[in-house]
Amino acid sequence: MDENRGEYTVEGKLSGPLKAQVERKISVVIPIKEEEENLGPLHERVTQALAPLLDRNRPNPAGVTDYEMVIVDDGSRDRSYEVLTRLAARDHRVKVVKLRRNYGQTPALRAGIDHATGDLIATMDGDLQNDPADLPLLLAKHAEGYDAVFGERANRQDGYWLRKFPSRIANWMIRWVTGSTTRDMGCTLRVLDGQLARDLPLYGELHRFIPVLCQMQGARMIQVPVRHHPRVAGVTKYNLTRTFRVVLDIITVKFLHNYLTRPMHFLGGIGLTFMVLGFFSLAATIGMKVLGGTDMTGNPFLMLSMLLVLIGAQSVGLGLLGELLARTYFESQGKRSYALSATLNLEPPATRKAA
Repeated sequence: MDENRGEYTVEGKLSGPLKAQVERKISVVIPIKEEEENLGPLHERVTQALAPLLDRNRPNPAGVTDYEMVIVDDGSRDRSYEVLTRLAARDHRVKVVKLRRNYGQTPALRAGIDHATGDLIATMDGDLQNDPADLPLLLAKHAEGYDAVFGERANRQDGYWLRKFPSRIANWMIRWVTGSTTRDMGCTLRVLDGQLARDLPLYGELHRFIPVLCQMQGARMIQVPVRHHPRVAGVTKYNLTRTFRVVLDIITVKFLHNYLTRPMHFLGGIGLTFMVLGFFSLAATIGMKVLGGTDMTGNPFLMLSMLLVLIGAQSVGLGLLGELLARTYFESQGKRSYALSATLNLEPPATRKAA
């Protein structure tokens, strides 16, 4: 297909070089917790960044003709919801989602995406360390044909030992394990295709792995430098325990990335390895008996071989159980083990079934 023509996605929207010419709406999803002092300036600066895009007389490579702010109150105990109520009454573009209690950043982000109505979804934190003025930059880059544009904090305004140093270690570990090329996983300023954002499996604390999750979806991604400011109001919710939890989350993401649809390849591989080691241990036991006259019943290698084979058999059994669970997950809920990027000359699935 000609590069300048673009192509239609399964949702009937243009993708590729021409997708910026379609009139689109952007939803800015902002999870917040106890940010009452920042909400007023946040609303003002997001409005200043996006309102000029509505002017038809100005260049608008992203094709954005409307916007909304979806602000998710994640169980704030201060006056954040009161401030949000006033903002929503004054500006119809402010949409507020209030959670019953503090669920964490990932569920709050998921709630915001679920209630967003935009063709594009941008995310950012509510502490104003991300600069809303960078949103047009990300949108312009997205218009070049990318599915996801991530910000990279060019001059991060945080403490070195408590924030930047642990973040560098975590980013290196994530890149090493997952093969991702994204340098700054922790920057929450990003612009995603709406369908891509809605398809992301966000639960637990996987918000910090959104670039990896997008990579799993086959998204075309890029990262661009953005501004970063020191926090001027409110209290940071960051603590060092997050860095240690990253290690456990990496294991989860690695499993989802490589083995969600084939758990036997992971657990069965471990099981076979243990079983082979067990047989080697048994062979060593027999060899010691034949060549050296060592009593087999008192030889610890005999017990080791039995233990290794038992662990291997259990791992293979867990792999079989995982295969059954995976089949139940995909078949009972009608989920697909793939994601479409585009179709050509095909009718929608519902039409084909009806015929």
